[in-house]
Amino acid sequence: VQLQGVGGGEVQVGSSLRLSCAPSGRTFTSHFMGWFRQAPGKEREFVAAISWSVGSTYYADSVKGRFAISRDSAQSTVYLQMNRLKVEDTAVYYCAANAVSDIGTVYEVKYYGFWGQGTQVTVSS
Repeated sequence: VQLQGVGGGEVQVGSSLRLSCAPSGRTFTSHFMGWFRQAPGKEREFVAAISWSVGSTYYADSVKGRFAISRDSAQSTVYLQMNRLKVEDTAVYYCAANAVSDIGTVYEVKYYGFWGQGTQVTVSS
């Protein structure tokens, strides 16, 4: 199973980008899909997650109100709409799949068993 995350790029402060993530290969069951990011020299951090079943969404405080995660269940695709981008949003963004049904796990890297290859988002002033 592979996750294909695409849509990154280099933009200016205040711009928008939309990332998308879809699985390839064999099908698998996951309860949540998440987006994480990792800036140079920093640990990978949670950005947003969504449940496949009811579409419940979860956000890091740093992106709340600017980013929106959504899903297309028919296409098994998850999106991350990023608006009003800031320089501090610069990072490699990873999509990931979490097969654990406990909502307490959505924020933690260790519960995500499948990861995309990462897509670079660079925001310049």
